[in-house]
Amino acid sequence: MSKEIIINPLGFREYDARWLYNKDINNLGIENLGRGFGTQIIKHSQKKSPRVIVGHDYRSYSEEIKASLKKGLIESGCYVEDIGLSLSPMVYFAQFNLKSDAVAMVTASHNENGWTGVKMGIKKGLTHAPEEMKELKDITLNQKFIKGEGNERQIENFQKVYKDDLINKNKIKKKIKAVVACGNGTAGIFAPDILRGIGCEVVELDCNLDWNFPKYNPNPEDMEMLHAISKAVKENNADVGFGFDGDGDRCGVIDNEGNEIFSDKIGLLIARNLSSEHKGSKFVVDVKSTGLFKTDKILNENKCKTIYWKTGHSHIKRKVNIEKALAGFEKSGHFFFNTPLGYGYDDGINSAIQVCHLLNRKNKKMSEIIKDLPNTFQSPTMAPFCKDDEKYKVVDELVKQIQKIKDNKIKIDDQEIIEVLTVNGVRFIFNDGSWGLIRASSNKPSLVIVTESPTSEKRKKNIFNFIDDLLQKTGKVGEYDQKI
Repeated sequence: MSKEIIINPLGFREYDARWLYNKDINNLGIENLGRGFGTQIIKHSQKKSPRVIVGHDYRSYSEEIKASLKKGLIESGCYVEDIGLSLSPMVYFAQFNLKSDAVAMVTASHNENGWTGVKMGIKKGLTHAPEEMKELKDITLNQKFIKGEGNERQIENFQKVYKDDLINKNKIKKKIKAVVACGNGTAGIFAPDILRGIGCEVVELDCNLDWNFPKYNPNPEDMEMLHAISKAVKENNADVGFGFDGDGDRCGVIDNEGNEIFSDKIGLLIARNLSSEHKGSKFVVDVKSTGLFKTDKILNENKCKTIYWKTGHSHIKRKVNIEKALAGFEKSGHFFFNTPLGYGYDDGINSAIQVCHLLNRKNKKMSEIIKDLPNTFQSPTMAPFCKDDEKYKVVDELVKQIQKIKDNKIKIDDQEIIEVLTVNGVRFIFNDGSWGLIRASSNKPSLVIVTESPTSEKRKKNIFNFIDDLLQKTGKVGEYDQKI
């Protein structure tokens, strides 16, 4: 075995850590990551032997990575509590249930095979903020480690504890037939059982575990996965379809007619449903999300406030926590339910449950409920390649260009830009309510592009063409993962 420590600094991303296994990080690198995180936990918790929950997803190499991570944690003095094969939300839940000091989940989430990573958190319900990632990077790469003598124990049957917590709080009366798709990822041993447990009739789709992901990548934004769910919904005459990502913290939704409903609009429907019982609530949404939250009649009638914030599960759950918001929604399918609906973190299965509560309350089909919203024309999330060491510079330059276009009242497709939001990249809004977004991806070498128009499909495409033209002129952008 090589004695060389491999750990690419670029793997320390905005709020989690991801690498190509063996190429950008090896087991010795993972051990050092464990030592670094252990040192950080001891520093922040002020405890000599803090307790750390550790879990892993279903990839062929995740257990060996977890073993290396645990070794590093133990050598720093941490007491590791291993809950085994997990979803990310199950690990977050364990921190509340077992009253531990920190969490580490070995997962590459929806990234393709070959990737690995770790989602980490110290404060309950939250994962690392950018400043904590910077601190961890510094400790790890410069080997500023505390040495200690930790230990570990295996927590048995914790999957049942997590399942029972969601089931017992969320029984429904209406019989809902749901297609549950897991892309052969880890959610397959959780989502069907939990949704049956609350009272759904479940049709399983690709729920058997297979780390080769033979059908499609478990990603509820992936069109291939969404098309497969749509087909199954129509064939089984189901009321709704749910698609879960690799570590179960996101959920995509298909209506009874087989139509994809973008997650931000599902979020708006859930917010509407919650607002009548929780008047005056706050909701946090990411900058990729529909503009309808601001203008929604029901939310406004119920005196609810919407805050647009930075994209990224760590950013949104932190903002939900700070604002004491009832819920947070990301267009990518991360939903965050705070007390009394959840613990503030993102849980894809709890998101599906909230959709079931929506269907349970309304005497309408899912396709009819979505029609209650004003129509808008939305693009999927599109990700053109851009190098990690260039993507933020590219976005900074585009922010300046778009601000200049606004200041000079230059018309794009016969419309002026009336607002520029720069909390995360640049979201520019036209006077007809149409908007476009350009930001740097937090976890991959790519940019993120979204457009929406309340007026027409053509308008949505014209805004995309405008963005694409700006991108091509940089000379630093490659192929898209998908285009409209």
